Amino acid sequence: MNEEQIQNQPEGVDAAAVRSAVSGSFSQTVRELKELVSIPGIAWEAFDPNQLERSADAVCALIASLGLDDVKVLRVDVNGKTGGPAVVASKAPAPGKPTILLYAHHDVQPPGEEELWNSKPFEAVERSGRLYGRGAADDKAGIMAHIASYRAVQHVLGNNFGLGVTFFIEGEEEAGSPTFRKFLETHRELLRSDVIVVADSSNWKVGVPALTTSLRGLVDGTIEVRVLEHAVHSGMFGGPVLDAPTLLARLISTLHNEVGDVAIDGLHSGDDAVVEYPEADYRTDASVLDGVQLAGTGSIASRLWTKPALSIIGIDAPTVALSSNTLLPMARAKFSLRLAPGQDPEQAMQAVQRHVEEHAPFGAQVTFTPGEMGKPFQTDTSASAAQMSLWSLGEAWGVNAVEAGMGGSIPFISDLTEIYPEAQILITGVEDPDSRAHSANESLHLAEFEKAVVAQSLLLARLNSEGLQ
Repeated sequence: MNEEQIQNQPEGVDAAAVRSAVSGSFSQTVRELKELVSIPGIAWEAFDPNQLERSADAVCALIASLGLDDVKVLRVDVNGKTGGPAVVASKAPAPGKPTILLYAHHDVQPPGEEELWNSKPFEAVERSGRLYGRGAADDKAGIMAHIASYRAVQHVLGNNFGLGVTFFIEGEEEAGSPTFRKFLETHRELLRSDVIVVADSSNWKVGVPALTTSLRGLVDGTIEVRVLEHAVHSGMFGGPVLDAPTLLARLISTLHNEVGDVAIDGLHSGDDAVVEYPEADYRTDASVLDGVQLAGTGSIASRLWTKPALSIIGIDAPTVALSSNTLLPMARAKFSLRLAPGQDPEQAMQAVQRHVEEHAPFGAQVTFTPGEMGKPFQTDTSASAAQMSLWSLGEAWGVNAVEAGMGGSIPFISDLTEIYPEAQILITGVEDPDSRAHSANESLHLAEFEKAVVAQSLLLARLNSEGLQ
């Protein structure tokens, strides 16, 4: 930490006592995390819903052990479907104290191909200082960071712990949070708070914490190219007309320019990322193969955080194993476009549609079907809660926190900002670049996890002491 931070240690926060309390119960925290990881709670329709209920019940029991007696499992219905089980509990604030909402999610991604795992995905295993298992990082560690930090501050402050605290542990985030907006609208007052901590992001690297201060938005959809009424023999008719996959490929190639920047008119792009992200580090973190050139212009950080990025994430066409010598009449691709902060998603969707319709190759029939939309997000780092969070992270790690953007999107953040415009939103995390969330061998760096718990404990203690300015 720099001298200015050391000189500006806040009064009323006993950092040493907080650190000691976290350390004293950390083995319990890890044991409870392992128990959560053992429950395969997946919110996708193809998986056993009883396991998701087990996961919610386990979270309820953990929160109830803190002394909160109003722990609830709540759901809402949207379009005739019942949403995943969310766990909500709260401690009312003392007079004059603010309320902080602690968000995480207990549902997890499917394990994928189990043969790619070095240990069973739903058996938490420690190896070389990391805890392996599906959900160990994303996001059951986020749940335990909330629970362990509350426990530590409760231990240190006792009856002086007057901060209002609400736990909101969602049960369908990995399925796209389909009922999240309705849930907020239904329980608006129950969840109302002054500060919202979303523990579902990542730190900069092992040894360096980060506060996620910007998120790219997201739009996606499908592009269909059709050239024939039906398939025909490629030997008898091939030549004068090009097949649909070839024309789809030509259309896809127009989405980027020759250096790899997105080439769709009307999209916002910035180059104002202030953090240095060395190319070598990016190549290692993203597992880029030797010889593959990076795409785009500007700094690596800006290409990740403040510029649009477009990917083709699925193509409908016969597999090689099932291919035949025919001219295919139709092919379809799904695109995913990450939006720079400041971009309106509806305008971005219109820009993509306009581009693909104007670039239809050889007069092919092009059908554009819009999909999901999510707004970008940017933190006001001058706000008091953000300043407290940056201090807490620096105190816990002993180095200044990075104010980092995130190339991904958390679409429900826009719902939080719209329903609670007065709340200060902080996006924190327990992951690091090696956590491999959503992939095989997902893991959590345990020493970094302990620091994350210390940081959040310090944030709670400082909010309790000072309130919001």
